[in-house]
Amino acid sequence: GNNDVIVNWKNDGLEIKSFKGSAIRNEDDYFRPGLTYNKISSGKFAPRSKGVGFIFDDTGRSLVCIQEDIPFLQAFLSSVVAHSYLEVLAPSLSFTSKEIERIPITKRITRTIKPNAIKIISISRTNWNSYETSWDFTTLPLLHSNYRQPTLKATYQKIHNYWQSMMIEMQQLEEKNNRIFIDAYGLQDELTPDVPLNEITLTCNPHYRYNGSKSEEELEALLLADTMKEFISYAVGCMFGRYSLDKPGLILANQGETAEDYLEQIPNPTFEPDDDNVIPIIDGEWFIDDIAERFRKFLKITFGEERYDENLEFLEKAIGRDIRKYFLKNFYIDHVKRYKKRPIYWFFSSPRGSFNALILNSCAKTGGYSISYYKH
Repeated sequence: GNNDVIVNWKNDGLEIKSFKGSAIRNEDDYFRPGLTYNKISSGKFAPRSKGVGFIFDDTGRSLVCIQEDIPFLQAFLSSVVAHSYLEVLAPSLSFTSKEIERIPITKRITRTIKPNAIKIISISRTNWNSYETSWDFTTLPLLHSNYRQPTLKATYQKIHNYWQSMMIEMQQLEEKNNRIFIDAYGLQDELTPDVPLNEITLTCNPHYRYNGSKSEEELEALLLADTMKEFISYAVGCMFGRYSLDKPGLILANQGETAEDYLEQIPNPTFEPDDDNVIPIIDGEWFIDDIAERFRKFLKITFGEERYDENLEFLEKAIGRDIRKYFLKNFYIDHVKRYKKRPIYWFFSSPRGSFNALILNSCAKTGGYSISYYKH
């Protein structure tokens, strides 16, 4: 996870190397597999596995190793044993290669640990890829056939149960690894294998996702609200042709692509994208293709017309407001936050805010669209 930055390494990084003050170190280790970690952390040391094709810098550091050693090393460096050593070696929570290389390590338990570690990495990867900000995102879990139920509420309950089982399985595997490492190092009288739920780093885990001393009820309400907002976000992606109900993964994602490019891939879409790349966001039902009306159509297509009112009521109660008001007041704020101030869509508003519209960035950059404001 956390892969969201592209580095321009064209011509072996010519532009970066030519920049005044740049310093390229250990270039021979670029793009090799291994573990990556933050040099400075306010919490525990937290390495993440990385495959081929990534580089590193001073703050986002890398431990380079052969692919087959990654699961064991990641399990060890994430264990309570490694943490106890780092509390002594790096009390300031600044993790450099000097501190890491001084941790004593035994590999005689590799075969015992490795299967658990591989499973933990797999669970984490599956969870990370279920959100649209992941490069490997394919479809929204709420719409996956494994979880689909007659209503939105029942579907959420089923996927929520699945998330709970993921959390518990990951917690049990982490604690199992801790016991093995504690026994191998003879630290039974010093350490316990326990891993609290807020350290199970899955986005679907509200104890980890929402920091603070919130009650169980508050945590569940936040998770439900965000899951419904992710459903809304995916629907908007389908409105723009970025995603499709008929094909996994990105459909339109490159500058200059149009509705014609979409129809070449999906000739008979279940839900048709907007053909002019401009979706109005208004406070009344003035346009048949405004964003609230298009969302209602999306909800009917995905969960049926028979229980549409029930599904819409469940969603609006979860997000705390009417769907039209959410699009007017909250959607774009949530979108910018989701994409860390690098929005996929552009938001345009008339001087008095009586007319608003969304435009997909990649198409807007072509300069082929304009918006006129009309009084109503």
